[in-house]
Amino acid sequence: MERTEPEVEVSVPVWSVDEYAKRRGLSEEERRRLSQLFGAFATACELQHNTSQPARWR
Repeated sequence: MERTEPEVEVSVPVWSVDEYAKRRGLSEEERRRLSQLFGAFATACELQHNTSQPARWR
């Protein structure tokens, strides 16, 4: 049995941490924390899972 790599490349959306913070309205403290954690860029999934967002009630 031989293992092969898939031929299709999957692209992962990468965001600038500063741009993400501006678009989401994050505080300066939260933006600084994300910058320390990831540097200048991170994937969208990493950013979403590492921000605290308030609950949106009706």
